[in-house]
Amino acid sequence: MASDLLERIKQIVIDRRLPPGAPLPTERELTELLGTGRTCVREALKALQAMGIVEIRHGFGTYVGPMTMAPITEGLVFRTVAGHRRGEDSLLQLLELREAVETGLAGRLAGRLAEPELAELDAIVTRMEDESLTGPVRTETDRAFHAAFCRGLDNPLIDAVPEAFWSAFHRLRDGAGPPPDPRTVSARHRAIVTAVRAGDAIRTEEAIRDHFCDIRTRLRKAYRFAR
Repeated sequence: MASDLLERIKQIVIDRRLPPGAPLPTERELTELLGTGRTCVREALKALQAMGIVEIRHGFGTYVGPMTMAPITEGLVFRTVAGHRRGEDSLLQLLELREAVETGLAGRLAGRLAEPELAELDAIVTRMEDESLTGPVRTETDRAFHAAFCRGLDNPLIDAVPEAFWSAFHRLRDGAGPPPDPRTVSARHRAIVTAVRAGDAIRTEEAIRDHFCDIRTRLRKAYRFAR
């Protein structure tokens, strides 16, 4: 019954084509529309708020939530960290999902990024190369590259998987194997930018696969060592 009530409130949002930030009917109106008690409506709205579907502003009313991918990202992170603590290769599984997403769509960027977007990627790789001269490439720099790369795909749904991987990886860094060779890291990313700039979709996909192959090898070694 409770899940049915959640679905009916979600259907109101869909049927009325309410965008993020739009006000929902009041609690009284919802009780009349749904034929149920105010307590049930209140509990349903709290559950929907936890999912990011609605936003309860005390004293002002209830509104359609931002509909971000945060709940999915948080779910992936929790599943990965919990699985890792149980001895599962969950971080490797998440990496494989991320690789499939980025590799499968990367070819679309070849030859299609505008010069300002390419310049941003170039600048990040140059920063990687500078960092590799004195130590490891900073996680923030690597993360910035992939954020800029995925942004070129113009699909907000894609952000959830890389973001989940970075969050889980950060929490499990001690179990992710030895740090990679900094010069290899910067070279792999330079190869991606070069392929995109050349408009070569096949080379772009290969460069992405090579990069993820390095990470996958490190994770597999870490799991074998842990076992």
